[in-house]
Amino acid sequence: MPFAPEPPHTHGQATRTALILVNLGTPDAPTAPALRRYLAEFLSDPRVVEIPRLLWLPILHGVILRVRPAKSAAKYASVWTPEGSPLKVWTEKQAKLLQGHLGERGHTLTVRYAMRYGNPSIASVLDEVKAEGATRVLLLPAYPQYSGTTTASVNDAVAAWSARQRHVPELRFINRYHDDTGYIGALARSVRAHWQANGRADKLVMSFHGVPERTLHLGDPYHCECLKTGRLLAQELGLSEEQYLVTFQSRFGKAKWLEPYTEPTLVALAQQGLKSVDLICPGFTSDCIETLEEIDMEAREAFTRAGGERFSYVPCLNDRPEWIRALADIAEQHLQGWPTRQPADAQSRQASLARALARGASR
Repeated sequence: MPFAPEPPHTHGQATRTALILVNLGTPDAPTAPALRRYLAEFLSDPRVVEIPRLLWLPILHGVILRVRPAKSAAKYASVWTPEGSPLKVWTEKQAKLLQGHLGERGHTLTVRYAMRYGNPSIASVLDEVKAEGATRVLLLPAYPQYSGTTTASVNDAVAAWSARQRHVPELRFINRYHDDTGYIGALARSVRAHWQANGRADKLVMSFHGVPERTLHLGDPYHCECLKTGRLLAQELGLSEEQYLVTFQSRFGKAKWLEPYTEPTLVALAQQGLKSVDLICPGFTSDCIETLEEIDMEAREAFTRAGGERFSYVPCLNDRPEWIRALADIAEQHLQGWPTRQPADAQSRQASLARALARGASR
Protein backbone atom coordinates (compact mmCIF):
# COMPACT_ATOMS: atom_id res chain seq x y z
CA MET A 1 0.00 0.00 0.00
CA PRO A 2 1.57 3.33 -1.02
CA PHE A 3 2.00 6.04 1.59
CA ALA A 4 -0.09 9.19 1.45
CA PRO A 5 1.63 12.28 0.01
CA GLU A 6 3.37 14.34 2.68
CA PRO A 7 2.86 18.10 3.09
CA PRO A 8 5.93 20.21 2.24
CA HIS A 9 8.53 20.03 4.99
CA THR A 10 10.31 23.17 6.10
CA HIS A 11 13.42 22.77 8.23
CA GLY A 12 13.26 24.76 11.43
CA GLN A 13 9.46 25.10 11.28
CA ALA A 14 7.91 25.46 14.73
CA THR A 15 6.18 22.29 15.87
CA ARG A 16 2.45 22.43 16.57
CA THR A 17 0.06 20.48 18.75
CA ALA A 18 -3.49 19.46 17.88
CA LEU A 19 -6.27 18.02 20.02
CA ILE A 20 -9.07 16.05 18.35
CA LEU A 21 -12.32 15.51 20.23
CA VAL A 22 -13.82 12.30 18.83
CA ASN A 23 -17.47 11.34 19.09
CA LEU A 24 -19.27 8.27 17.76
CA GLY A 25 -20.81 9.76 14.65
CA THR A 26 -23.99 10.68 12.88
CA PRO A 27 -25.54 10.38 9.42
CA ASP A 28 -25.26 13.41 7.13
CA ALA A 29 -29.04 13.75 6.90
CA PRO A 30 -32.17 12.12 8.38
CA THR A 31 -32.82 10.15 5.21
CA ALA A 32 -32.76 6.45 4.35
CA PRO A 33 -29.79 6.72 1.92
CA ALA A 34 -27.74 8.67 4.47
CA LEU A 35 -28.63 6.18 7.21
CA ARG A 36 -27.71 3.28 4.92
CA ARG A 37 -24.21 4.72 4.40
CA TYR A 38 -23.77 5.48 8.09
CA LEU A 39 -25.05 2.13 9.37
CA ALA A 40 -22.98 0.24 6.81
CA GLU A 41 -19.82 1.82 8.19
CA PHE A 42 -20.87 1.55 11.83
CA LEU A 43 -22.13 -2.03 11.78
CA SER A 44 -19.22 -3.25 9.63
CA ASP A 45 -16.77 -2.44 12.42
CA PRO A 46 -15.66 -5.73 14.02
CA ARG A 47 -15.30 -3.86 17.32
CA VAL A 48 -19.03 -3.14 17.25
CA VAL A 49 -20.30 -6.52 16.03
CA GLU A 50 -18.06 -9.42 17.08
CA ILE A 51 -19.52 -11.99 14.70
CA PRO A 52 -17.37 -13.72 12.07
CA ARG A 53 -17.42 -11.59 8.91
CA LEU A 54 -18.53 -14.47 6.69
CA LEU A 55 -21.67 -14.84 8.81
CA TRP A 56 -22.35 -11.21 9.65
CA LEU A 57 -21.82 -9.29 6.41
CA PRO A 58 -24.48 -11.19 4.39
CA ILE A 59 -26.98 -10.50 7.20
CA LEU A 60 -25.95 -6.85 7.37
CA HIS A 61 -26.14 -6.15 3.65
CA GLY A 62 -28.88 -8.62 2.79
CA VAL A 63 -31.33 -7.88 5.62
CA ILE A 64 -30.47 -5.08 8.05
CA LEU A 65 -29.43 -2.42 5.53
CA ARG A 66 -32.59 -3.10 3.53
CA VAL A 67 -34.95 -2.57 6.47
CA ARG A 68 -33.35 -0.54 9.24
CA PRO A 69 -32.33 2.72 7.41
CA ALA A 70 -35.90 3.90 6.78
CA LYS A 71 -36.92 3.23 10.39
CA SER A 72 -33.82 4.92 11.76
CA ALA A 73 -34.26 7.89 9.42
CA ALA A 74 -37.69 8.60 10.90
CA LYS A 75 -36.22 8.57 14.39
CA TYR A 76 -33.39 10.92 13.39
CA ALA A 77 -35.88 13.25 11.72
CA SER A 78 -37.75 13.59 15.03
CA VAL A 79 -34.67 15.15 16.72
CA TRP A 80 -32.91 16.82 13.76
CA THR A 81 -32.25 20.54 14.18
CA PRO A 82 -31.90 23.36 11.61
CA GLU A 83 -28.14 23.18 12.26
CA GLY A 84 -28.05 19.41 11.72
CA SER A 85 -27.66 16.38 13.94
CA PRO A 86 -27.75 17.27 17.66
CA LEU A 87 -24.66 15.17 18.33
CA LYS A 88 -22.68 16.98 15.66
CA VAL A 89 -23.92 20.41 16.77
CA TRP A 90 -22.95 19.81 20.41
CA THR A 91 -19.60 18.17 19.61
CA GLU A 92 -18.59 21.03 17.32
CA LYS A 93 -19.56 23.55 19.99
CA GLN A 94 -17.61 21.62 22.67
CA ALA A 95 -14.48 21.68 20.50
CA LYS A 96 -14.73 25.45 20.00
CA LEU A 97 -15.32 26.10 23.68
CA LEU A 98 -12.49 23.75 24.64
CA GLN A 99 -10.11 25.66 22.36
CA GLY A 100 -11.21 28.86 24.09
CA HIS A 101 -10.67 27.53 27.60
CA LEU A 102 -7.25 26.08 26.81
CA GLY A 103 -6.29 29.34 25.13
CA GLU A 104 -7.28 31.28 28.24
CA ARG A 105 -4.97 28.99 30.21
CA GLY A 106 -2.08 29.89 27.94
CA HIS A 107 -1.99 26.90 25.62
CA THR A 108 -1.33 27.28 21.91
CA LEU A 109 -2.89 24.36 20.07
CA THR A 110 -5.52 23.53 17.48
CA VAL A 111 -8.72 21.85 18.68
CA ARG A 112 -10.91 20.04 16.16
CA TYR A 113 -13.66 17.45 16.34
CA ALA A 114 -14.06 14.22 14.39
CA MET A 115 -16.50 11.32 14.15
CA ARG A 116 -15.59 7.65 14.30
CA TYR A 117 -18.35 6.97 11.75
CA GLY A 118 -19.60 9.52 9.29
CA ASN A 119 -18.23 13.02 8.78
CA PRO A 120 -15.86 14.58 9.50
CA SER A 121 -13.93 11.33 9.68
CA ILE A 122 -10.94 10.79 11.95
CA ALA A 123 -8.68 10.30 8.91
CA SER A 124 -9.80 13.53 7.26
CA VAL A 125 -9.26 15.58 10.42
CA LEU A 126 -5.84 14.01 10.99
CA ASP A 127 -4.96 14.90 7.39
CA GLU A 128 -6.12 18.44 8.06
CA VAL A 129 -4.14 19.07 11.24
CA LYS A 130 -1.05 17.40 9.79
CA ALA A 131 -1.23 19.64 6.71
CA GLU A 132 -1.36 22.61 9.09
CA GLY A 133 1.91 21.51 10.66
CA ALA A 134 0.80 19.48 13.69
CA THR A 135 3.53 17.11 14.82
CA ARG A 136 1.79 16.12 18.07
CA VAL A 137 -1.84 15.00 18.32
CA LEU A 138 -3.89 14.25 21.42
CA LEU A 139 -7.01 12.12 20.83
CA LEU A 140 -9.80 12.79 23.31
CA PRO A 141 -12.79 10.44 22.85
CA ALA A 142 -16.18 11.72 24.01
CA TYR A 143 -16.65 8.40 25.84
CA PRO A 144 -15.97 8.74 29.60
CA GLN A 145 -16.11 4.96 30.11
CA TYR A 146 -13.65 2.78 28.17
CA SER A 147 -15.03 0.07 25.92
CA GLY A 148 -13.50 -1.97 23.16
CA THR A 149 -16.61 -1.15 21.11
CA THR A 150 -15.94 2.60 21.25
CA THR A 151 -12.61 3.80 22.64
CA ALA A 152 -10.56 1.01 21.10
CA SER A 153 -12.30 1.54 17.77
CA VAL A 154 -11.06 5.15 17.77
CA ASN A 155 -7.54 3.83 18.29
CA ASP A 156 -8.08 1.41 15.39
CA ALA A 157 -9.06 4.26 13.08
CA VAL A 158 -6.00 6.28 14.08
CA ALA A 159 -3.77 3.24 13.59
CA ALA A 160 -5.24 2.65 10.11
CA TRP A 161 -4.51 6.27 9.22
CA SER A 162 -0.98 6.03 10.66
CA ALA A 163 -0.25 2.95 8.56
CA ARG A 164 -0.60 5.13 5.45
CA GLN A 165 1.69 7.91 6.68
CA ARG A 166 5.39 8.21 6.01
CA HIS A 167 5.84 10.78 8.78
CA VAL A 168 3.59 9.84 11.70
CA PRO A 169 2.92 12.56 14.29
CA GLU A 170 3.53 11.87 17.96
CA LEU A 171 0.20 10.48 19.22
CA ARG A 172 -1.41 10.32 22.62
CA PHE A 173 -4.76 8.72 23.52
CA ILE A 174 -7.07 9.40 26.45
CA ASN A 175 -8.73 6.10 27.24
CA ARG A 176 -11.09 6.96 30.10
CA TYR A 177 -12.23 9.58 32.58
CA HIS A 178 -15.19 7.80 34.12
CA ASP A 179 -14.08 8.71 37.66
CA ASP A 180 -12.61 12.14 36.94
CA THR A 181 -13.53 14.61 39.68
CA GLY A 182 -14.45 17.37 37.23
CA TYR A 183 -16.61 15.07 35.10
CA ILE A 184 -18.47 13.72 38.14
CA GLY A 185 -18.87 17.24 39.50
CA ALA A 186 -20.28 18.49 36.20
CA LEU A 187 -22.83 15.67 36.18
CA ALA A 188 -23.83 16.43 39.75
CA ARG A 189 -24.26 20.14 39.05
CA SER A 190 -26.44 19.36 36.04
CA VAL A 191 -28.69 17.15 38.18
CA ARG A 192 -28.93 19.74 40.97
CA ALA A 193 -29.78 22.46 38.45
CA HIS A 194 -32.48 20.20 37.00
CA TRP A 195 -33.91 19.51 40.44
CA GLN A 196 -33.95 23.20 41.25
CA ALA A 197 -35.83 24.02 38.03
CA ASN A 198 -38.18 21.01 37.89
CA GLY A 199 -38.38 19.49 41.33
CA ARG A 200 -37.00 16.15 42.45
CA ALA A 201 -38.48 12.79 41.49
CA ASP A 202 -38.78 9.66 43.63
CA LYS A 203 -35.79 7.98 41.98
CA LEU A 204 -32.84 8.91 39.77
CA VAL A 205 -32.17 6.44 36.94
CA MET A 206 -28.73 6.56 35.31
CA SER A 207 -28.94 5.01 31.85
CA PHE A 208 -25.75 4.02 30.02
CA HIS A 209 -25.42 2.65 26.49
CA GLY A 210 -25.50 -1.11 26.55
CA VAL A 211 -23.03 -3.64 25.14
CA PRO A 212 -23.32 -7.43 24.84
CA GLU A 213 -22.83 -9.11 28.22
CA ARG A 214 -20.19 -11.43 26.76
CA THR A 215 -17.81 -8.47 26.42
CA LEU A 216 -17.77 -8.18 30.22
CA HIS A 217 -16.74 -11.83 30.58
CA LEU A 218 -14.10 -11.38 27.89
CA GLY A 219 -12.38 -8.61 29.87
CA ASP A 220 -13.96 -5.34 28.74
CA PRO A 221 -13.98 -2.92 31.74
CA TYR A 222 -16.98 -0.91 30.48
CA HIS A 223 -19.57 -2.39 32.86
CA CYS A 224 -17.40 -1.78 35.92
CA GLU A 225 -16.61 1.78 34.86
CA CYS A 226 -20.30 2.58 34.34
CA LEU A 227 -21.11 1.28 37.81
CA LYS A 228 -18.28 3.34 39.30
CA THR A 229 -19.51 6.49 37.55
CA GLY A 230 -22.99 5.81 38.91
CA ARG A 231 -21.71 5.21 42.43
CA LEU A 232 -19.55 8.36 42.44
CA LEU A 233 -22.37 10.50 41.06
CA ALA A 234 -24.75 9.15 43.70
CA GLN A 235 -22.19 9.92 46.41
CA GLU A 236 -21.72 13.45 45.08
CA LEU A 237 -25.50 13.94 45.18
CA GLY A 238 -25.85 12.37 48.61
CA LEU A 239 -28.12 9.57 47.37
CA SER A 240 -28.65 6.27 49.16
CA GLU A 241 -28.66 2.97 47.27
CA GLU A 242 -32.46 3.01 47.23
CA GLN A 243 -32.62 6.45 45.60
CA TYR A 244 -30.82 5.66 42.34
CA LEU A 245 -30.47 2.89 39.80
CA VAL A 246 -28.00 2.15 36.97
CA THR A 247 -29.49 0.70 33.78
CA PHE A 248 -28.41 0.03 30.18
CA GLN A 249 -30.16 1.06 26.96
CA SER A 250 -29.93 0.66 23.17
CA ARG A 251 -29.95 -3.11 22.97
CA PHE A 252 -29.47 -4.47 19.45
CA GLY A 253 -30.08 -8.03 18.30
CA LYS A 254 -31.16 -11.09 20.29
CA ALA A 255 -28.04 -11.69 22.40
CA LYS A 256 -28.07 -10.94 26.11
CA TRP A 257 -26.76 -7.44 26.85
CA LEU A 258 -25.77 -5.75 30.09
CA GLU A 259 -28.69 -5.61 32.49
CA PRO A 260 -30.95 -4.22 33.80
CA TYR A 261 -32.39 -2.85 30.55
CA THR A 262 -33.58 0.74 30.80
CA GLU A 263 -37.07 0.70 29.31
CA PRO A 264 -38.29 -2.58 30.88
CA THR A 265 -36.95 -1.33 34.22
CA LEU A 266 -38.92 1.91 33.90
CA VAL A 267 -42.06 -0.04 33.07
CA ALA A 268 -41.55 -2.31 36.09
CA LEU A 269 -40.98 0.67 38.39
CA ALA A 270 -44.20 2.30 37.22
CA GLN A 271 -46.15 -0.94 37.64
CA GLN A 272 -44.76 -1.25 41.18
CA GLY A 273 -46.21 2.15 42.02
CA LEU A 274 -43.31 4.54 41.46
CA LYS A 275 -44.93 7.81 40.38
CA SER A 276 -41.97 9.95 39.29
CA VAL A 277 -38.49 9.39 37.89
CA ASP A 278 -35.57 11.55 36.82
CA LEU A 279 -33.35 10.03 34.14
CA ILE A 280 -29.81 11.03 33.19
CA CYS A 281 -27.46 9.44 30.63
CA PRO A 282 -23.96 9.94 32.13
CA GLY A 283 -22.14 8.02 29.37
CA PHE A 284 -23.32 10.45 26.69
CA THR A 285 -21.57 13.83 26.83
CA SER A 286 -23.69 15.25 23.98
CA ASP A 287 -27.41 14.87 23.46
CA CYS A 288 -28.15 12.63 20.48
CA ILE A 289 -30.73 10.23 19.11
CA GLU A 290 -30.13 7.78 21.97
CA THR A 291 -30.99 10.42 24.57
CA LEU A 292 -33.50 12.66 22.78
CA GLU A 293 -35.51 10.01 20.95
CA GLU A 294 -34.88 6.70 22.70
CA ILE A 295 -35.03 8.12 26.22
CA ASP A 296 -36.93 11.41 26.21
CA MET A 297 -39.57 10.11 23.77
CA GLU A 298 -39.78 6.29 23.79
CA ALA A 299 -38.80 5.62 27.41
CA ARG A 300 -40.96 8.51 28.61
CA GLU A 301 -43.98 7.06 26.81
CA ALA A 302 -43.33 3.56 28.17
CA PHE A 303 -43.09 4.83 31.76
CA THR A 304 -46.26 6.90 31.62
CA ARG A 305 -48.19 4.21 29.75
CA ALA A 306 -47.31 1.77 32.55
CA GLY A 307 -48.76 4.11 35.17
CA GLY A 308 -45.95 6.52 35.96
CA GLU A 309 -47.03 10.12 36.41
CA ARG A 310 -43.88 12.21 35.87
CA PHE A 311 -40.86 11.41 33.73
CA SER A 312 -38.13 14.07 33.71
CA TYR A 313 -35.08 13.82 31.47
CA VAL A 314 -31.85 15.51 32.61
CA PRO A 315 -30.03 16.78 29.48
CA CYS A 316 -26.47 15.73 28.68
CA LEU A 317 -23.53 17.91 29.68
CA ASN A 318 -23.46 19.49 26.20
CA ASP A 319 -21.92 22.98 26.58
CA ARG A 320 -22.32 23.42 30.34
CA PRO A 321 -19.41 25.62 31.56
CA GLU A 322 -18.40 23.19 34.32
CA TRP A 323 -18.15 20.40 31.73
CA ILE A 324 -15.98 22.42 29.38
CA ARG A 325 -13.71 23.26 32.31
CA ALA A 326 -13.53 19.57 33.20
CA LEU A 327 -12.67 18.72 29.59
CA ALA A 328 -9.90 21.32 29.67
CA ASP A 329 -8.56 19.83 32.91
CA ILE A 330 -8.55 16.34 31.38
CA ALA A 331 -6.77 17.63 28.28
CA GLU A 332 -4.16 19.48 30.34
CA GLN A 333 -3.31 16.31 32.27
CA HIS A 334 -2.45 14.56 29.01
CA LEU A 335 -0.71 17.53 27.35
CA GLN A 336 1.98 17.59 30.03
CA GLY A 337 5.48 17.55 28.58
CA TRP A 338 4.40 18.97 25.24
CA PRO A 339 5.46 22.61 24.68
CA THR A 340 2.02 24.16 24.31
CA ARG A 341 2.51 26.99 26.80
CA GLN A 342 2.95 30.52 25.47
CA PRO A 343 5.20 33.30 26.80
CA ALA A 344 3.36 35.60 29.22
CA ASP A 345 2.85 38.45 26.73
CA ALA A 346 1.41 36.08 24.11
CA GLN A 347 -0.88 34.49 26.69
CA SER A 348 -2.72 37.77 27.20
CA ARG A 349 -3.41 38.13 23.48
CA GLN A 350 -4.45 34.48 23.19
CA ALA A 351 -6.79 34.79 26.19
CA SER A 352 -8.59 37.70 24.56
CA LEU A 353 -9.00 35.73 21.33
CA ALA A 354 -10.14 32.66 23.29
CA ARG A 355 -12.82 34.64 25.10
CA ALA A 356 -14.10 35.96 21.78
CA LEU A 357 -14.23 32.40 20.38
CA ALA A 358 -16.03 31.15 23.48
CA ARG A 359 -18.65 33.92 23.25
CA GLY A 360 -19.27 33.02 19.60
CA ALA A 361 -19.61 29.30 20.34
CA SER A 362 -22.05 29.87 23.19
CA ARG A 363 -24.52 31.82 21.05
